[in-house]
Amino acid sequence: MPRTPPLDGLRFAFGTLTVIPVRVTRWDREAARGGMLCAPLAGLAVGAAAAGLGLVLLFLGAGAPLAAVATVAVPAALTRGLHLDGLADTADGLGSGKPAEDALRIMKQSDIGPFGVITLVLTLLAQIAALAQAYDASWARGACAAVVSATLARLALTLAARAGVPAARPEGLGAAV
Repeated sequence: MPRTPPLDGLRFAFGTLTVIPVRVTRWDREAARGGMLCAPLAGLAVGAAAAGLGLVLLFLGAGAPLAAVATVAVPAALTRGLHLDGLADTADGLGSGKPAEDALRIMKQSDIGPFGVITLVLTLLAQIAALAQAYDASWARGACAAVVSATLARLALTLAARAGVPAARPEGLGAAV
């Protein structure tokens, strides 16, 4: 099996998982595999940016709730809402109670249903509440929570893309890696 140069995987991860402008030079199975291995690095960058904005607001005198809202907003902006869209699609598909094929069809639709909306609202509120509490405890705890959570979320992607985990669809990214 040919080895993918590390920069190809890194470019793939940042080009796929963030809006950070990188030039993805390869879109093949090996580059996708390298990208999933580098996904936590993209999460680290997103988390650092989120923590950075939260800290700037705290140091400018904003309270913990506003810093938490900003910290939650940064990953949404830097990922084009990719993780939020996926969460809403998953909630709509699973909440439908339909067989697997129908649930996948629902998940591929561009609209968002009631399960998706409820899941997004509750998830974002929980993230804001948790970060506000962390920032209230200390600025360092809040910043660390932002960085660690973003990195671990992308590590979950890496683990989900490992060998032996079946892809949901034969044409999706999961099948490529």
